[in-house]
Amino acid sequence: MRSGQDNAVTRRSFMEKAGIAGLSAATLVAPSATAADAKSRLASATYYATQRQVQEWSFASGKAYTDPFNQVEFDVVFADPQGKEMRVPGFWAGELTWKVRFAAPTTGKYLFRTIASDAANSDLHDRRGEINVSEYAGDNALLKHGPVRVAADHLHFEHADGTPFFWLGDTWWMGLCHRLRWPQDFQELAADRVRKGFTVVQIIAGLYPDMPAFDPRGANEAGYPWEPDYARINPKYFDMADLRIHELIQRGLTPCIVGCWGYFLGFMGLEKLKQHWRNIVARWGAYPVIWCLAGEGTMPYYLSKNKEADSAAQKKAWTEIARYVRQIDPQQHCITIHPSATARDSVEDPAVLDFDMLQTGHSDRQSYPSTIDKVTGELSRSPRMPVLVGEVCYEGILDENRQEVSRFVFWASMLSGAAGHTYGADGIWQVNTAEAPYGPSPHGRSWGGPPWNEAAQLPGSRQLGVGKEFLSKLQWWRLEPHPEWVEPHWSKENYQLCYAAGIPGELRIVFVPPMWDPPGVKQLESGVTYRAFFFDPRTGKEHPIGDVAGEADGSWKSPITPTFEQWILVLQRQS
Repeated sequence: MRSGQDNAVTRRSFMEKAGIAGLSAATLVAPSATAADAKSRLASATYYATQRQVQEWSFASGKAYTDPFNQVEFDVVFADPQGKEMRVPGFWAGELTWKVRFAAPTTGKYLFRTIASDAANSDLHDRRGEINVSEYAGDNALLKHGPVRVAADHLHFEHADGTPFFWLGDTWWMGLCHRLRWPQDFQELAADRVRKGFTVVQIIAGLYPDMPAFDPRGANEAGYPWEPDYARINPKYFDMADLRIHELIQRGLTPCIVGCWGYFLGFMGLEKLKQHWRNIVARWGAYPVIWCLAGEGTMPYYLSKNKEADSAAQKKAWTEIARYVRQIDPQQHCITIHPSATARDSVEDPAVLDFDMLQTGHSDRQSYPSTIDKVTGELSRSPRMPVLVGEVCYEGILDENRQEVSRFVFWASMLSGAAGHTYGADGIWQVNTAEAPYGPSPHGRSWGGPPWNEAAQLPGSRQLGVGKEFLSKLQWWRLEPHPEWVEPHWSKENYQLCYAAGIPGELRIVFVPPMWDPPGVKQLESGVTYRAFFFDPRTGKEHPIGDVAGEADGSWKSPITPTFEQWILVLQRQS
């Protein structure tokens, strides 16, 4: 038995735990209370919270268990002001303590009650209380507008209140490990990405690629996410990961949380991976996050001797895990899977996914055809869902893939109908440091790359931020691909020609790669005058052209670009 004080149930804002000013901890049960008194007092207690801000309750068991992680499952049911219930999974926090995190999506009075698989444990089962939730008044877009969801057109993303969400992602696969030090390194990189306009960080929950299980490079300050035999999680690992996830959200960055690399299915098995995902949903499901089931979901382990069978088993398992995550996540966050090619082909039933993530190559300009073919091809498939490139041409990888390649795949994808785009830099995804370069992968080869803090300053990240800032000033979510609006335009015979998109009668955007002869714009509407300018995708500066209107056949010839480089030609209808 633990002391009476340990049996107290407490609630606090998770911001306080992260070392950020927030609501102070509140003790719900006096240390001297008997179990009967505690339950009675808890039933009449009232707590105060703010809409969409995460609150944490801690429940300590006076009953001992030999293996609490595997012996007890703990949930809390929250009922909103209309009586609609949300069953929120709790998580084992170590020793004999379980916790739950909840963020109320609306204002008003909520009621809660606990459910433990050991119903005889009165410390955990059938505890009750109520929460009065007030409106959020801050300026963090994730809390002001709510978490990200798929819009009704199934082509782009928006916040819970309908505000469009522009996905500009960055790839920090190993960002929860100790090599990206907390707090200084992590906060430095997060601040840099916010300054440049990024909105999403793709980050793995501790079970990494390019290393065997329990490789020292993958630990954080508290060790590994699981015990060596996968008997149970290591709660202290996730306590340290909590700080990093919370930091992203405090800065307005949406974590796209990747459960593990796909081949961990062979290491852990289906049931352990379900436990892993339950812990992830319980820890972070109250936050405005996005779920990515696995990285390279159907790729077997590098040294596998039966790759075909392993790939098939992984595809089947991730389909089942997708359904499981959907079942236990009361917030119904968006779900995808990071693929070797396309997300929808990494599961047996694409209906388990909310959007299609692509991986299209790291072969410099040779990756253009794969990128455009996958973006345009996936948009034509059923069921319709948003499509975005989640990995392509990490800047600097393979001693090529420079900033002009990053710009090309961004603009070509966005003007071909992509719902967003993810950037990556060689040196960041593995968290290289000057003192300790990452070194070889299990196959014996090393990806190399600069230290992460040098990679963070590669010019492509800033230039994609410039592109996102420009598009954000326009109604980018209404853009439609219209390659026929410009000549010459890309085709399967030549992908390094112009890409065009826009809003008929209102806006035309043309990505112009280096060309000797300027392109011609076609099908301009009769009687419509546009303001035309060149936009520099490197600096964000505009170069005016003037007012333009189509000839009788709707055509207009662009002037030559200011320099023999990539440019964006823009035609905006005069108001």
